[in-house]
Amino acid sequence: MRKPILFILFLILFFSFLLSFPLQAAEIGKEVKITYLGHAAFRFISPKGVVLYIDPFLMGNPKTPPELKSVEKADLILVTHGHGDHLGDTLTIAEKTNAKIVAMPELGRYLTRKGAKQVIGMNKGGTYTSHGIAITMVHALHSSSVTEGDQVIYTGEPAGFVLRFENGFTLYHAGDTGLFGDMKIIGELYQPEVSILPIGSHFTMDPREAAYAAKLLGSKYVIPIHYGTFPVLTGTVEDFQKWMKAIPQTKVLAVKVGETIQ
Repeated sequence: MRKPILFILFLILFFSFLLSFPLQAAEIGKEVKITYLGHAAFRFISPKGVVLYIDPFLMGNPKTPPELKSVEKADLILVTHGHGDHLGDTLTIAEKTNAKIVAMPELGRYLTRKGAKQVIGMNKGGTYTSHGIAITMVHALHSSSVTEGDQVIYTGEPAGFVLRFENGFTLYHAGDTGLFGDMKIIGELYQPEVSILPIGSHFTMDPREAAYAAKLLGSKYVIPIHYGTFPVLTGTVEDFQKWMKAIPQTKVLAVKVGETIQ
């Protein structure tokens, strides 16, 4: 009598496991939603619903659609450097949503003095994990400061970020940067599936240099940014795509401002 009961219990447990497995697989398979907000600004929504912004230059951004300028929810804000077209609305969004701000220590101290409550100061090579997302700060070749009146305030070095989401999806946001050889190390070490690269020239890489950066990184996809916002940013997606023809292993995702991909 005991054996049939044990067998029935075994069958119940076995089929319960099989029924739960597709749900677990579906949870792992959920995708990251990526919304381009113009210039270098992005919103990411993780598989578990975590809302993360990078360089939220929105209200003063002539390219950001009006319906995306106001932020109702944010869990994390990452700032690559202190220039106003990247620092943007960080303080306003953080105050409204109680989001954590992740930035260079010097920029973090500046934001704390301005009233930010949750600031995580970190540096290049470090990894900070929050809400299940691993945030690694990496090198960028640029400058970083805040200008208030006739005063220029140093805000540490510029940076890029590598994000590894809960489902393992990894991307690299280069911030404002020139081309540098260690992008090859970023590609080999972190293996980002998507690289987000500036192409506008004047302040950052131009399309030709960005294409070489894409070659070094070896990502499956590349998203061009930081072009066309102001007249001085003369690099174009069309020119970038022309140079990328020599790198067929990487596909260009020409994401429109306001568009969401996943």
